[in-house]
Amino acid sequence: MTPRERYFAVLRGQRPDILPRVPILMQFAAEYIGSNYGVFASDHRVLVEANLRCAADFGFDQLSAISDPYRETSRFGAPIEFPRDGVPICLKPPLEDDPDLAKLPRPDPLQAPRMLDRVQAIRAYRARTGERYSIMGWVEGPAAEAADLRGLANFFTDLLDDEEYVDRLMHRCVDTAIDFARAQVEAGADTIGIGDAVASQVSAATYESLILPAEKRLVDALHAMGARVRLHICGNITHLLPGIARLGVDLIDLDHFVDLPTARCILGPRIALAGHLDPVADVMRGTPAGIRAAVSAARVAANGPFLVGAGCEIPAPTPRENLRALCTPVAPA
Repeated sequence: MTPRERYFAVLRGQRPDILPRVPILMQFAAEYIGSNYGVFASDHRVLVEANLRCAADFGFDQLSAISDPYRETSRFGAPIEFPRDGVPICLKPPLEDDPDLAKLPRPDPLQAPRMLDRVQAIRAYRARTGERYSIMGWVEGPAAEAADLRGLANFFTDLLDDEEYVDRLMHRCVDTAIDFARAQVEAGADTIGIGDAVASQVSAATYESLILPAEKRLVDALHAMGARVRLHICGNITHLLPGIARLGVDLIDLDHFVDLPTARCILGPRIALAGHLDPVADVMRGTPAGIRAAVSAARVAANGPFLVGAGCEIPAPTPRENLRALCTPVAPA
């Protein structure tokens, strides 16, 4: 099977030759080719080269266009700083001092420089690899983007004090995410990742009443485009799983805090579970033998469709032999 074929086999409930490897790399990939995070996040040519080299050398099955949370935010008016060796920084959330939604533009993904840069990455992947790999685009989820626009403290206050405003704000965020995703799908992405990490910090009731409906509208729109959907919410999201089960996503990244059998019981037999290894304790600080054992244990615990990775980004200091161990071909359970 090609990498793309085995990835789609799992999503279709079929048996692949080996489990697909779908780790998320950013700073590691940049440094692997002798570059740095700042350039990786600001120049699609570096992002593409870094991920292609890592896919070839370590054995990945999916190429990713993820770099940082501020692609959309930058076009909404936020100034973004690019440290050489760190995650890009939003210097001023556009709605931090004034919540008026009328001041927000409707970003055009093919005109906004940072959004277009991601679209160009996907075009380059498709041009250079054809149908060999799965290609994953990325958008910010409604809660994450709303928090980026308002500032985290303001967003949490809004959730408590003004639910109607939060709903309108997230509606605007979903509109932009749909536009951005469509441009990426048209460029060649077969999967869109949704990053909505801030959702892990709210109660199940708040998630299901306010955030879930916005996420559901986004997921449904992505499926209507023909894309598969990968949900990424860092942290312990066990309390959110009953709601997430209603989203209809194709695969979900699960951090090491989440018990895999519990997740499978709640999410059902169809959804593919990905990740689960602790990126620091298991992958960065672990041993190759320990990593292979952890992957094998996770495969069994997942009790259904499973893709190999860590719960979040592979840390930059991870020894290369550890990443090779993570990507060692493993037969499905």
